Amino acid sequence: MRTKWFPTMFLGLMVLVLGVSPALAGDSLYGKVTEVKSAQVVVFDYGRGHYDIRIVGIDVPQEGTVAREARQFVSNLVLGKKVRMRFEQRTANGEMVSRLFTDDPAIGIKDVGLELLKAGLARKQPKYDYKYGELSAAEAEAQKAGRGLWAATRQK
Repeated sequence: MRTKWFPTMFLGLMVLVLGVSPALAGDSLYGKVTEVKSAQVVVFDYGRGHYDIRIVGIDVPQEGTVAREARQFVSNLVLGKKVRMRFEQRTANGEMVSRLFTDDPAIGIKDVGLELLKAGLARKQPKYDYKYGELSAAEAEAQKAGRGLWAATRQK
């Protein structure tokens, strides 16, 4: 008798846990960016609430010309627009650390962190890269071209 109800209870418990838990690693949510707090942190509204999203894998200067350019760059890409976030982890202060993608038919789907690196407006975080080394390649491309942070170090 006991074994007949166990699979049903187990399945019901799993559905409950998955239904009430916030985004789990690797999960994607679609929504809209309502605020750009900095080049690394945006407010993501998913309809029933919002999250502060920290873009994973990058470091952007907090002050100066590059910081302002990077914030404007992110604003142009996502502010007031539909986006998709792919959850990676949550920080101690509740920020969702995620990949952030544009969802704009005019420009296509773009990884915002990767685009910041390509523009030379961010550095790749040490010991972090995507599966195929895209962040390292984007940073190297910006360095070689002397864009953004790398403008002063450009080899002639």
